[in-house]
Amino acid sequence: MNIKKVIVSLLVIIAFVGMVIFGLSQQRARVKLMREMVPSAMVPIILVPGSSADQNRFDALIQELDEQTENHSLLKVKVDQDNQLHYSGTIRQGDKRPYIVISFQDNDDGYANIKKQAKWFSIAYQVLSKRYHFNQFSGIGHSNGGLILTIFLEKYLPDTSSIDKLMTIGTPYNLENTTKEKTTMLKDLIAGRKQIPTNLIMYSIAGTKSYAGDGTVPFKSVDSGKYIFQNQARSYTEMIVTGVESSHSDLPENKQIVKLISRFMLKPTRNSHH
Repeated sequence: MNIKKVIVSLLVIIAFVGMVIFGLSQQRARVKLMREMVPSAMVPIILVPGSSADQNRFDALIQELDEQTENHSLLKVKVDQDNQLHYSGTIRQGDKRPYIVISFQDNDDGYANIKKQAKWFSIAYQVLSKRYHFNQFSGIGHSNGGLILTIFLEKYLPDTSSIDKLMTIGTPYNLENTTKEKTTMLKDLIAGRKQIPTNLIMYSIAGTKSYAGDGTVPFKSVDSGKYIFQNQARSYTEMIVTGVESSHSDLPENKQIVKLISRFMLKPTRNSHH
């Protein structure tokens, strides 16, 4: 009888100690998560160029923005095929809204390559977010750069990071398809749309040199972004730019687009989590 009481007592003590240890581990996990979810002081604007474009793609755009508003740092990072990062420029101490351009050594077109580039982007993001201590960013992607950012959000955005705003410019969500038929890529992006953060503010800009599109990307392809972001992101706004500098390669320097970036993208929106 006494042995039974001892065994019961030991079991009670073991259960109690187990509960205490579990409770402490849960508390530590919650504290760690809360620390990581506190928005960082720095919220960079990360820009991703399209196919065949390099880390200098946005120089004219950033110079124009700096002339209109306060001057911010510019850091350029090129990711090579061996996952190595090559840096040019610096982020000034105390600059809470720097520009970071992430480009790729292999910047060829095609869905298979775009998926690789999204993976390389995620490697760069992990390194940069630790190095510069940020857990929130705003994204701007021109052409396929918008696809890279979209795939990153669906597949690679860390649980401890958030994106407040995304602007894609002339992004071919259905590649060069001029019909309503969905490409494999668009189907994949629609299938993964539930991973898009629900507090994302999303802007998609289409250039229309003609009614069909910007001369490179069909308007219907840019417009297909609505199947991915609408009713998933907090808001989805599509804007059409016409007239001078509305051809595909001119869009990042287009005066109307510079104004839209200045108006909608330069100030961060504080998110607590994604």
